[in-house]
Amino acid sequence: MTEAVDVYWSFRSPYSYLVTADLIELQQDFDVEVNARIVLPLAIRNKAAVFDASNRKPALYILLDWQRRAQFLGRPHAWPDPDPIAQDFETLEVADEQPHIYRLSKLGVEAQRRSKGVEFIAAVSSLIFGGTPKWNEGDHLHRAASSCGLDLDEMEAAIAASDHLEEIERNHGALEQAGHWGVPTMVVRGEPFFGQDRIDTLRWRLDQIGLRKPAAQ
Repeated sequence: MTEAVDVYWSFRSPYSYLVTADLIELQQDFDVEVNARIVLPLAIRNKAAVFDASNRKPALYILLDWQRRAQFLGRPHAWPDPDPIAQDFETLEVADEQPHIYRLSKLGVEAQRRSKGVEFIAAVSSLIFGGTPKWNEGDHLHRAASSCGLDLDEMEAAIAASDHLEEIERNHGALEQAGHWGVPTMVVRGEPFFGQDRIDTLRWRLDQIGLRKPAAQ
C-alpha cells in the first residue's frame, strides 16, 4: 500500500525550494505519495516571531546558509525579485498588504487538490528562488503550471471562490500537531523530519518501513 508523506511547505522558504527535487525523487524511489501541505510563512503566521531588527545575525546567517546549501547541491539560487512576502529588510516589518503570498499559497493548495502539488511547488519555487526576475509577471507562472499539466487560469478561477485559506489553516494545525513549526517538515506515520538536510534520514526511515521500489531490471 502506498504510504503518505506530508510535506509542510512555504513559498517564502528558500530551504523549501531546495527540498523540491528531493521530494520528486522520493516518489520515484519509494512507494509513497508526497502531499504538499502549504502553510504561510512564519512572518505571516506569527509576526511576533519575526527576527528582531536590533539583532540581524539570524537573518544574515540564513541568507548566507541557504545560498551555500544551494551551491553545495548545485541548484540555481538568487533572492527573489519580488520577494513572496512584502517586508522591509531594514526594520524587518512585515507589510499588511501582501500581493503575492496568499495567491501563491492558494495556488499550491489547488495544485495539490489536482494531484500535482509537488510538481507545481517545484516548478514555481524554481522561478522564485532560481533567479528569474519578475517571476510574477508575463507568462512565467502560466508556463510553470503548464509544465505540470495544469492550467493556471482554471486554478485562478478555482481559488477565487473556494475554501483554500481554510485548508491552509488546517495545515498550520496539522504541522503543530506533528510536533514542529518550521518548513520544510516532512511527516510519515506521525514522525516529523525538519529541514531540507533531513531528507537522507527520511529515506533511511522509508527503507526501514520497507517502501523502496524494486530496482529496475
